[in-house]
Amino acid sequence: MDALIPVLKSHPGPSVLVFALFFRVIHRLLKRLPVPKVVKQNELHHWKWNNLSVSMVHSLLTGAWALTCSLVWPETLSNLHSFHTPLSYLLICISAGYFVHDASDIILSGHGRGSWEFLLHHVLVISCFLYTLYTDVYVAGGVIALFVEVNSVTLHLRLMLKLAAAQYSSLYYYNKFANIITYVIFRLGTQFYLTLYIINNYSWLDNGAFFLICMMMMNIMMLIYFLRLLRSDFTPRKSPEGQNGMHNNNSKKFLSD
Repeated sequence: MDALIPVLKSHPGPSVLVFALFFRVIHRLLKRLPVPKVVKQNELHHWKWNNLSVSMVHSLLTGAWALTCSLVWPETLSNLHSFHTPLSYLLICISAGYFVHDASDIILSGHGRGSWEFLLHHVLVISCFLYTLYTDVYVAGGVIALFVEVNSVTLHLRLMLKLAAAQYSSLYYYNKFANIITYVIFRLGTQFYLTLYIINNYSWLDNGAFFLICMMMMNIMMLIYFLRLLRSDFTPRKSPEGQNGMHNNNSKKFLSD
């Protein structure tokens, strides 16, 4: 670790690309795992399943890692500007690599137009993370931001169950409540905490305007997603086929699910 971090800090951009390739390898390996038959019958759903599988790996890894960093080093929660450890820097580098991989996967697979909201989110995250890696500031803030990945686990599971036509299963039923709870605590709560920190310390923060604009844009996106989630899972509309909860199941947009 002591030898790795100086290399990462000397070449943050290339290091992010290396980790992007790492997630590409994971993508290849996960494609060898069994896939539900109903998913394989639809090319778009098959791509979504593969994409979500990699996202699940990232969320499980970085969500647990971020929480561990904050528990082991409590200063992570209070000194978002200056505090960081080698492990927290490595975490941001790995996560930035994932977002580069995911953005490239969406674009190269031809789904950029239908997933433009995800691409906008990824551009904002990548910009913030690259700034952090190149300047050595806001690393702790990046760690806190990755708390949202705890919610991403239940969010990805929800989407994968829908792709597998298991939205009427007990697992989906319990997961939708866990998803709402983790969304409020780890996603909206994290966004609120970071936004409040920037506002309270705006006068002296480096490039505070840039981060405040990014946070406000993501806040709006997160609130819109939350309302869509509530409407989809708790007030589903009956489709023409008479099935509830299958709204736009063949849509080319992730967010319609």
